[in-house]
Amino acid sequence: MKKMLKEYRTLYKEGIDEIIIEKSRFIGYAKPVKSEEEAIQFIEEIKKKHRDATHNVPAYVIEDSNLVQRYSDDGEPSGTAGIPVLEVIKKENLKNVVVVVTRYFGGIKLGAGGLVRAYTRGAKVAVEAGKIVVKRIYKLIAVEIEYHLLGKVQNEILQNNFLLKDIEYGELVKLYVYIKLDEVEFFLNMVTEWTSARCETEKITKEYLTELNGKIIL
Repeated sequence: MKKMLKEYRTLYKEGIDEIIIEKSRFIGYAKPVKSEEEAIQFIEEIKKKHRDATHNVPAYVIEDSNLVQRYSDDGEPSGTAGIPVLEVIKKENLKNVVVVVTRYFGGIKLGAGGLVRAYTRGAKVAVEAGKIVVKRIYKLIAVEIEYHLLGKVQNEILQNNFLLKDIEYGELVKLYVYIKLDEVEFFLNMVTEWTSARCETEKITKEYLTELNGKIIL
């Protein structure tokens, strides 16, 4: 069974941005991915899109059952391109992210230090465009109560900043609430207290939710 990370930093969406340095054009692409295969496919798409570019420099970090880190200088002097791109990913502690920096040579040589700085900036603007988010595992819990308790329980859920996903109305009311893993037992104890133990609870599933600047994006 594949181990799920409790939480990790990644990107919200594909990011694209570009910079011009000494007449060379650097186009940064960054994308969240779920596997090494998906990262490789994205790299090939960028290479195909920019087959006329001087260089397409990729790097990615994937954490599935193992941590995988890969990069390539794609013809640039060793250590001046792929490693700087990979370091941007690592310094932001991102996982399941691929970055490709495409370069169109502008006629002015940058030197080793200049290349490192240029590829670093190219990767950074791509990552910034993709927006860094936290993927955190939440437990979806169902709480079944009688109708006269609905107002009180719903209010307590909101007051305590728990995330109410849905409400089902049947013979009884069933509320579906997302709870952080380390707050599950606390939540169950609180529900018992709110309802004077007149409730039924069920742990439904675990899933990743996306947090941007500390707020959940559904």
